[in-house]
Amino acid sequence: MARFLGGISFALTLLLYSSVQATTSHVYIVYLGANRLQNAALASSHHLHLLSKVFTSKEDAGRSMLYSYTYGFSGFSAKLNSTQAASLAKMNQVITVFKSRSLKLHTTRSWDFLGLTVDNAGHNPPPQLAYGSDVIVGIFDTGLVSISGSSLFQSSLNVKICNFRLGIWPESESFREPPEVKPIPSSWKGKCVGGGDVRCNRKLIGARFYLKGFEEAYGELNRTRDREYRSPRDRLGHGTHTASTAVGSVVSNVSGFAGGVARGGAPSARLAVYKTCWGKDLEGVCTEADILAAFDDAVRDGVDVISASFGSSPPLAAFFESSADIGGFHAAERGISVVFSGGNDGPDPGLVQNVAPWAVSVAASTMDRSFPTNIVIDGRYTLTGQSLVSQEITGTLALATTYFDGGVCKWENWLKKLATETIILCFSTLGPVQFIEEAQAAAIRANASALIFAASPTKQLVEEVDVITTVRVDILSGTRIRNYLARSPTVPVVKVGPSKTVIGEITAPSVAYFSSRGPSSLSPDILKPDITAPGIGILGAWPPKTPPTLLPGDHRSVEWNFQSGTSMSCPHVAGVMALLQSAHPDWSPSAIRSAIMTTAGTRDTSNDLILSGGSMKPTDPFDIGAGHINPLKAMYPGLVYNTKTEDYVLFLCNIGYTDQQIKSMLLLHSESSTTCLPSHSCRTNADFNYPSITIPSLRSTRTIKRTVSNVGPNKNTVYFVDIVRPVGVEVKIWPRILVFSNCQQEHSYYVTFKPTKISSGRYVFGEITWTNGFHRVRSPLVVFLSNSGFVAK
Repeated sequence: MARFLGGISFALTLLLYSSVQATTSHVYIVYLGANRLQNAALASSHHLHLLSKVFTSKEDAGRSMLYSYTYGFSGFSAKLNSTQAASLAKMNQVITVFKSRSLKLHTTRSWDFLGLTVDNAGHNPPPQLAYGSDVIVGIFDTGLVSISGSSLFQSSLNVKICNFRLGIWPESESFREPPEVKPIPSSWKGKCVGGGDVRCNRKLIGARFYLKGFEEAYGELNRTRDREYRSPRDRLGHGTHTASTAVGSVVSNVSGFAGGVARGGAPSARLAVYKTCWGKDLEGVCTEADILAAFDDAVRDGVDVISASFGSSPPLAAFFESSADIGGFHAAERGISVVFSGGNDGPDPGLVQNVAPWAVSVAASTMDRSFPTNIVIDGRYTLTGQSLVSQEITGTLALATTYFDGGVCKWENWLKKLATETIILCFSTLGPVQFIEEAQAAAIRANASALIFAASPTKQLVEEVDVITTVRVDILSGTRIRNYLARSPTVPVVKVGPSKTVIGEITAPSVAYFSSRGPSSLSPDILKPDITAPGIGILGAWPPKTPPTLLPGDHRSVEWNFQSGTSMSCPHVAGVMALLQSAHPDWSPSAIRSAIMTTAGTRDTSNDLILSGGSMKPTDPFDIGAGHINPLKAMYPGLVYNTKTEDYVLFLCNIGYTDQQIKSMLLLHSESSTTCLPSHSCRTNADFNYPSITIPSLRSTRTIKRTVSNVGPNKNTVYFVDIVRPVGVEVKIWPRILVFSNCQQEHSYYVTFKPTKISSGRYVFGEITWTNGFHRVRSPLVVFLSNSGFVAK
């Protein structure tokens, strides 16, 4: 029997409530597993036949169906009441039935900081330009901006990246096709669906949009209120920004702050956009029915990488009861690398999103760029804050208490006194003011010239385009300004700006305070997030008809904008995946993930441990996963951890699926490979051949197995192991030496964990590193010690 989420009310619930639930319709997703019918028409007919069993007529069933998923996987979405959904869930062919939820978005110097430059000092082209033209990257988002003369999406590589988000602005300078571009890869089967609103080229090779699920949930698209486009065109800017980050071509002489050369991670890769998210009340909303339709099309179209920056905060839906898990699983099964944003719910632990082991989940971290801005009081007292101030601003200095009740800088606390030509000092600790936007709105209401906002430096996002000039300072500097004002016999005059762009003077990376942390609340034996990448103050392309802040009253027009979030770190990893896919076309998605994880760094630019924003303590794997992404090292990892069918069978058995269901879910299988063997009962998902190792509950001695493949340049090589043991845990590895005599040769090793102290529940961390003198293949160790009161037998 299938799993059913969101079904009939409990027997003890009031009968009236039950009857209302049974007659109220929602969009449900019915998942049937892998698609084995090669004919889309036959698959759709089969779906309609199943759906007709819970309707009085085939015509009614047809009217209720939104999408029939017929290629990447088998299933459909339809408008059903809970009784109909429960009836479908009882059918043998059905694996899961669940409501289509609404997901939210997780909303340049970054590539230089990662070591991918476009300077060509030698004779060979740099990796960013040498690889990618044979790869197509799909972006699931809010659409795209298109500028017919754009150069950001020049292409010579055939890597195909898919963007699942808010669409794109096709006319942006970021997306122009250069005259020397190569033909579109023959593997591409996609379309450009724009109704004349979006025109594709040999860089932007595909564009689609998905609206049925959104309109069933929220009614017809309100193009007047939300100013949305009924096409792949981007309204909110999010999709254009992420697409340019992943695969934007080289654009020289970008002016303004952080100006210079802008480009994506794989500037030569091809781009396909799948607009699954729509603007509603200035927020990006994506329904799961639409997302699955985009996954289905992207797999059919022939993308190589899928980048998706959306999710839902915990509690997380069970595996295969969410669009991201189903779509990502079947994409990976067909050789497509899938990367998701990890979410912006930090810094509390256990809130990371998109935790499936077949996709990569990304945290967000900082770069070494800053924008120092001088604050000069009465011409003699100078402090430095951070801002994006283009011209000097002068005004009188005032405390917030002059204009806001209790000094709390919030809209409702305004004392109805105008602060014309005044710069107001606000503290986040008064109120408190949780978000800087609250203080900005209050300052605008008071008609202030500018705002000085004092808050913890670990929680300030400096690189933001503000609706009112705002200089960010720490609490210490804010206190000094307040004390100066208190002692001054006259009203001080303060000058701020202009700001400067400074590279390399601050230590980076550090993990953003908002970045969601592990452990995974759904599968604590798989480490999530997997990796961290730049996600603070990322400069990317922007729709010129969309103001940089999206706030009412902001009428500015920009072609480049700063954005922060794991939405921004996610396309960084997608860009790196595209380069690896092009450089190593025979690598599987799990090999690409392994290369990224095992070569990641845990040290910042000062060679100290990366710090955790929000606490300024050293990070652990729950903050950064395997570490900060290093694209150049990922090109040549030495060894990789490949995931095979038996790993997924183990995982699916452990989370409760039957042999028959697993056989339905896997595309290629033999009778033996899909069976939950008795041996699985003594193996947990810690035995999944993952590049990291997590033991969710160590009470006694435990041994797990890992297998690595030699992908280095030398077929004859020897690797030795180095162990950093978690505190209170003895770690033994056998064998301690791996001898390879062929490329692609595999060797397995065993790791035995034994607790050496009593603990009632504590996470401890370590690492193992295999090295041959040139490559260092590092895996983080995460162990939860919980052996208090346990007596070994």
